[in-house]
Amino acid sequence: MPVQPVRLFGDPVLRTPAAAVTTFDAELRRLVADLTDTMHEERGVGLAAPQLGVGLRVFTYDCGGFAGHLVNPTFEPVGDEEQFGPEGCLSIPALSWDCRRHLTVVARGFDMYGEPVTVEGSEMLARCIQHEVDHLDGVLFVDRLDPETRKAAMAEIRSAPWFAGSAPLVKVSPHPLFGKAR
Repeated sequence: MPVQPVRLFGDPVLRTPAAAVTTFDAELRRLVADLTDTMHEERGVGLAAPQLGVGLRVFTYDCGGFAGHLVNPTFEPVGDEEQFGPEGCLSIPALSWDCRRHLTVVARGFDMYGEPVTVEGSEMLARCIQHEVDHLDGVLFVDRLDPETRKAAMAEIRSAPWFAGSAPLVKVSPHPLFGKAR
């Protein structure tokens, strides 16, 4: 399957909640293959469909000795313990910050054929699942940082060579205003 370009911080698709998958067909299997191939090519441990510009609730993972995919995933924390450690994202390349997550989770969803799947495993897998489900909800891990760290992270992101800039391009309408204010 072809490797796809990963959408970067600032792309609106990363902030848009993804829609539930309703059809388990060849197109979904192609998407899972594209996600897997792109994740491996980019040396990531997880990749969500919105990161390829596809607004569907699907992600792949290969972390902590576990590999696979989940369609329409949900997760539940197991206990109250948390982990605090470095987290990065293919949509925020070459940058990472310490982020707080549940220590253990159980994820449920479906495979690409519509069969129910339950996933639980290492602390790393728990972090990965939470990170990827956030992507499906339009949340980025920088949103989960404490305020001081988030402020520093945003400054680093804005100065990163891949960042296109924080000011959006505003196009002037070609239609006459007829004396009305802009």
